[in-house]
Amino acid sequence: MIVRICFALRCETLLMLSPIDALSVDGARVEHLAGMPCVRLPRPRHEGLARHVKRAFDAAAALAALLLLLPVLAACALAVRLDTGPGVIFRQRRVGLDGREFVLLKFRTLLPADDHEADTRWSVDGDERLKPVGRFLRDTCLDELPQLWNVVRGDMSLVGPRPERPHFVRHFAGRCPGYTLRHRMRGGMTGWSQVHGLRGDTSIDLRARYDNHYIDGWSLGSDLKILLKTVRVVLLGNRR
Repeated sequence: MIVRICFALRCETLLMLSPIDALSVDGARVEHLAGMPCVRLPRPRHEGLARHVKRAFDAAAALAALLLLLPVLAACALAVRLDTGPGVIFRQRRVGLDGREFVLLKFRTLLPADDHEADTRWSVDGDERLKPVGRFLRDTCLDELPQLWNVVRGDMSLVGPRPERPHFVRHFAGRCPGYTLRHRMRGGMTGWSQVHGLRGDTSIDLRARYDNHYIDGWSLGSDLKILLKTVRVVLLGNRR
C-alpha cells in the first residue's frame, strides 16, 4: 500500500534494507542513503512510454469501433428516442485519471427524478421506470457504447478501473483503503474487476483490489485479454 501511494505521488522510491538483507539482494543495484543500504524500486509498467502506447491503442481502436458500430449506435438512439422522448444521451460526472472529473456519456435508459438522484442513487435495477428498451440496453451493455467517444477524447480508456461518481468516490475513499489509488490510470469501459463479475452491488473493497492488481501488472497483452473476455461475457450474457 505504501509503495503504491509513493508511485501515485510520482516519487522516487527507495526500499531501505538491513545490512543482512543487502547481502542477499539478487539482481538489483544496492545503493546507500545516509550510510543505509537501499534499492531503487522501478516505476510501474503503466507509466512513461507505456502510457502513450496505451493511449494510442485506445484512440485508434475506439475510433475504429465507432465507425464500425455506427448503424448500431443509430438504432439504439432511435429506440431511446421513440421510447422515452428527446435527449437520448445521458451525461454524468465521473472521476478519472488523477482524481479529475469528466462527463461520461451513455444512452439514457430511464429518466431520473432530478440531478441529485442521478448523482447519488447507487442502482436502478428493478426500478419500475425502467422500460423494455432501457432494460435491454442495460442488459446488453449497449447503453455504454457512447463511451467510445469518451475514449477518443482521452477521458477514458477501453480497459481500466470503472470510473465512479464523485459522491461515491468520497464515500468509498473513506472506508476502503486503496480505493483512490485506482485513479493512477484512466477509467475504463471494461476492466479486470468487471470481467470477474464485480459490478453492480458487489464488494467495493474487492473491486479496488482487482483494479490495483491490474494497474500494478499492466501490459498491452493484459488489455487485449480483458477485451476478449468482455466480448465473450457480453455475447454470452454471463456477467459472473
